[in-house]
Amino acid sequence: MPFSSFGIDPLLLRGVRELGFTRPTPIQVQAIPPALAGRDVLACAVTGSGKTAAFGLPILHRLMHKPRRTTRALVLTPTRELCAQIDEHLSELAVHTPVTSAAVFGGVGMGPQEHAFRAGVDVIVATPGRLLDHFRHSYAALRGLEILVVDEADRMLDMGFLPDIRRVLRHLPAKRQTLLFSATLPAPIVVLTREMLSNPATINLDRRPTPAVGITQAAYPVDAKLKPALLLALLRRGDMKSALVFTRTKHRANRLADWLVRQGVRSARIHGNRSQSQRTQALAGFKDGRYDVLVATDIAARGIDVEALGHVVNFDVPGVSDDYIHRIGRTGRAEATGEAFTFVAPEDESDLRTIERAIGKPLPRVLLPDFDYRQGPPSAPPALPRHPPRKADHHRGTSPPRRADHLRGTSPPRRADHLRGTSPPRKADHLRGTRTSGAADRHSGPSQGQSVPDGGWASRLHGEIAHGSRTVRSFRPRRRR
Repeated sequence: MPFSSFGIDPLLLRGVRELGFTRPTPIQVQAIPPALAGRDVLACAVTGSGKTAAFGLPILHRLMHKPRRTTRALVLTPTRELCAQIDEHLSELAVHTPVTSAAVFGGVGMGPQEHAFRAGVDVIVATPGRLLDHFRHSYAALRGLEILVVDEADRMLDMGFLPDIRRVLRHLPAKRQTLLFSATLPAPIVVLTREMLSNPATINLDRRPTPAVGITQAAYPVDAKLKPALLLALLRRGDMKSALVFTRTKHRANRLADWLVRQGVRSARIHGNRSQSQRTQALAGFKDGRYDVLVATDIAARGIDVEALGHVVNFDVPGVSDDYIHRIGRTGRAEATGEAFTFVAPEDESDLRTIERAIGKPLPRVLLPDFDYRQGPPSAPPALPRHPPRKADHHRGTSPPRRADHLRGTSPPRRADHLRGTSPPRKADHLRGTRTSGAADRHSGPSQGQSVPDGGWASRLHGEIAHGSRTVRSFRPRRRR
């Protein structure tokens, strides 16, 4: 079934052909006709199945012959990367048409985005948080909106965006067409669909999310400490030219990317602690071949479309089967082929069995030939150079004598030195019997082992405090007579 059978404008079909699409995917076959007819759509489709064109082509076709300078379509997405990707894809489809679009997300300045609202671009692709920031101003009123798309609705639920979506809906016209796409349909999403959709065309609702057919999957049993070395060995074999590598945490992504760079692998990282410019630069460098490896957390598990990505590596086994499906869905997109490898430590076996039950088949276990599975862990990074002496350096003896140095006997005698007998006799010395002449000698105490009567000078001593190698006596003040 060709794209021309949908009755889409020839200018759009020209853009489709230039992108290399020859026939529609199953989700496009089922979603495009009701969307062109103006019906609400509820589609449950796996990632990488061509959802962007499934809602993008109907939107562009309907807006081509509308007056310009009015925003008539809004697409909500959960992440900045997905927002930028959808905007780019719509621009490629509409390259021969007058339809315009703009991406609105956080981490960048609001000025260009405000200009897009004021200019009335045809399609706004936005994340909920930044869109609500613009809604505080009158220029962002979308009174002419006709079409709303909510993409990756279940991911928005996971990220806590459902309250934001409901706040966005209060700013939109009640009379509109709504298209909702989700990989899964948990109960809160079902409730949301009842609030948003009116008699929708439902697509693939009973289909369990499964990986795309063209993805070859395998599990590599390996001790956790050898995972970096195994990844490096796979990269150096030459079979894996580039790879998107997923880790469980941001810290692990940083450590792995730094280690790969030290091994001579061109690597970048992308996660929530990176600035938007850093994330954009890393993704762009991976797409154009400047980086061979992109290390990411699940922020990139949905919506990142890298052309001809051959390999996805689960450096850490995901704890949820849906996350596994969306991770490996970065390869084998649009009916292409790809490979997905999962590194499985002994403690990850239970999570892997959960994933295998979800996808309905066991993953083959693979051992890499000529890899030493008994070797030690990779060497730690070299120690950082020491900084010049600072405030705390006197505790390490690396700075000149300071206020606390007299406690180590490294500075000239000071006020407390008489407690260690290192300073000249002072006023209180006669209490320890250290002076040999003078008027205070008449009051000096008895020598060690000599008994003293009660009520004498010794009655004013009330204990000794052991401190290191010395003993400090504390004194009771003399009563006034």
